[in-house]
Amino acid sequence: VQLQASGGGLVQPGGSLRLSCAASGSIYSISSMGWYRQAPGKQRELVAQITGGGKTDYGDSVKGRFTISRDNAKNTVYLQMNNLKPEDTAVYYCRLNGGGMDYWGKGTQVTVSS
Repeated sequence: VQLQASGGGLVQPGGSLRLSCAASGSIYSISSMGWYRQAPGKQRELVAQITGGGKTDYGDSVKGRFTISRDNAKNTVYLQMNNLKPEDTAVYYCRLNGGGMDYWGKGTQVTVSS
């Protein structure tokens, strides 16, 4: 299974970005897909995740600002990030859980700065 993430970049505080993560390969069943992030000197933390049935879960710091969605037909998950703050600066990693395994993408940098 390969995960290809895109959409990171540099944005000013208050701005928006949309991340995408497309899964490919031998995917037989997907329990959930989601996003984690890791800032320098900090542990990796949950940003948002979504199950195949559409149940979502968000990290406390992004609730009300970020929205996760999923296209099951395309095995793709999206993260719409609004009202971005400097503390959202991190490498964002896509994660897929399926068949009892965890798969991770390489990460995409999001930098929020004026």
